[in-house]
Amino acid sequence: MNKTALTLIIIGAINWLLVGLFRYDVVAALFGGTTSVVSRIVYVIIGLAGLYAISFLFNDERRSV
Repeated sequence: MNKTALTLIIIGAINWLLVGLFRYDVVAALFGGTTSVVSRIVYVIIGLAGLYAISFLFNDERRSV
């Protein structure tokens, strides 16, 4: 679940990078515009992954390198 959430967050971050630099929204381009139902579902899924990732900040698990 963590890797899935992190993958979705990375996709969302890359999308926002492209929006910021080039005004190009990959999600909207692939799924029919920002107001299409499919695009909105993708945005919601990525947003939920971001909310889930908040738990990463409070994870006490120590990993050795």
